[in-house]
Amino acid sequence: MKKHFLITAGPTREAIDPVRYLTNRSSGKMGYALAGAAAHEGHRVTLISGPCDLDVPEGVDFLPVESAKEMYDAVEHYISKTDIAIFAAAVADYRPASVPEQKIKKEADSLTLELVKNPDILGSARKKFAFTGTLVGFAAETENALTNARSKLVRKHCDLIVANDVSRSDIGFDSSENEVTLVYPDHELKLPKENKYQLALDIIEKSLEINALRQ
Repeated sequence: MKKHFLITAGPTREAIDPVRYLTNRSSGKMGYALAGAAAHEGHRVTLISGPCDLDVPEGVDFLPVESAKEMYDAVEHYISKTDIAIFAAAVADYRPASVPEQKIKKEADSLTLELVKNPDILGSARKKFAFTGTLVGFAAETENALTNARSKLVRKHCDLIVANDVSRSDIGFDSSENEVTLVYPDHELKLPKENKYQLALDIIEKSLEINALRQ
């Protein structure tokens, strides 16, 4: 049976002033690979993406966003219509508390930015959006990857967390390859280092297996 996937991808940009922003190193490659893999397998895909220099996979419903708040609003709108939600985007945890209308001039020797917390998209899926489908999150970690991923799985009521060590230069951000561990509630499954499209096919397959068990 074909399913409807919601997939988030890429970084977000949080404005500092009209010409500057805070962002991160996410290229969006993993999220776009997931969207392409799901579409290739015949599933309907809604891809909500932050700014990326990537081609949108064929057959995908594409919604571009910029900030974490825009991504939050888009997910809130679309998630109830989907069966499986995979949150692969690297969403900024914080944003500037205020954004001036004009460019900040270089005057003082130092500048202090006050940051406030962004809404938690993955953490809102169950509690605020009342999503009852299969929920998959990503944990991009630089230390204690599996411990942090398992904590995230429990705190955010996920069915699966995809954990990867982004401190390694050969995988993760900007790379076409990745090596991940799938963290389930009762076990873990390490996937070998592969190109991101092949890993995406594996993650889509595992997500469908979980979804079938929920029926």
